[in-house]
Amino acid sequence: MKKHFNWTNLRLLLVLGLVVFLFAFSTKRNEQRKLTKSIVEFVGEDQLFVTHETVNKLLIENKKDASAIRKVALDLNSLEFAINQHDMVEKSQVYVSIDGVLKAVVKQKTPIARVFNANESYYIDYEGTKMPLSDIHSARVPLISGMNSQDELSQLIDLLRHIYDSEFLKKNIIGVQILPTGQLMMKNRNFDYVIDFGKSLAFEDKFKNYEAFFYKAIQDSSIYQYKKIDLKYSQQVVCTK
Repeated sequence: MKKHFNWTNLRLLLVLGLVVFLFAFSTKRNEQRKLTKSIVEFVGEDQLFVTHETVNKLLIENKKDASAIRKVALDLNSLEFAINQHDMVEKSQVYVSIDGVLKAVVKQKTPIARVFNANESYYIDYEGTKMPLSDIHSARVPLISGMNSQDELSQLIDLLRHIYDSEFLKKNIIGVQILPTGQLMMKNRNFDYVIDFGKSLAFEDKFKNYEAFFYKAIQDSSIYQYKKIDLKYSQQVVCTK
C-alpha cells in the first residue's frame, strides 16, 4: 500500500515556523532598540507642584537622556513605583509607545489645606495625607492652625474636603483655627468678622445656613456691621455686631 505524504500539513508547519521566527526576530530587535525620547504629561490641576524635569529624571533612571536606554533594560513597574514615591505625586502610569517614546502620565496630589504651627508647615491633600510645600507654586487653600495630632486631622478631613468641593466656600473660607476645646473658629476672605463654627458635627447644615445668610447679608449690606457669625447650632445663625 502506498503512503501519501500530506503536503498541506507540511506547508502549514513551514508557515507557522516562519511566523514564529519572524515574531522572535522582531521582538528581539525591538528590545535592542533605544528610546527616542521621554515625555512627562500632568493631568488634573493646572498648577504644578513638581517640575517636569524632576519626574523625567526618575523616568530615565538618572541617565543623561532617554536615547541612552534600550527597551530591554526598562522595568516599567519599577519606574512607576519610583515616581509614585514622590511626595507630590498621587499616581502615575508609565508606558512606551510604538515609535519608542517613553511616556509618564502623572496625577499630582491635590492640596486642600495648609497646616501651620510653630514646628512645621505642610499641605493636607484630598486623601488626608501630608504633602510638603512646593518651591514652584503655592496653593490657595485655607490655613489651619492649632492642629497637633492625626486624630484632629481625621475629625476635620471631611469638612476640609467639603470646603474644597464648594465653589462658594473655597472662595470665602481662608482660615480654620482649632481651639483646645475642639471648637473651630474660621475667617472669611473679604470681611473682618470671625465665624464661631463650634464642633465639626453637622458641618454640611452649618455651611448651608452660612451661605444663605451670606448672600442675604450681602444683598442688604448688613454684612459690614457684624463682628462675629455664630454657627454653633445647625438650626440657626446668630450675628453679633
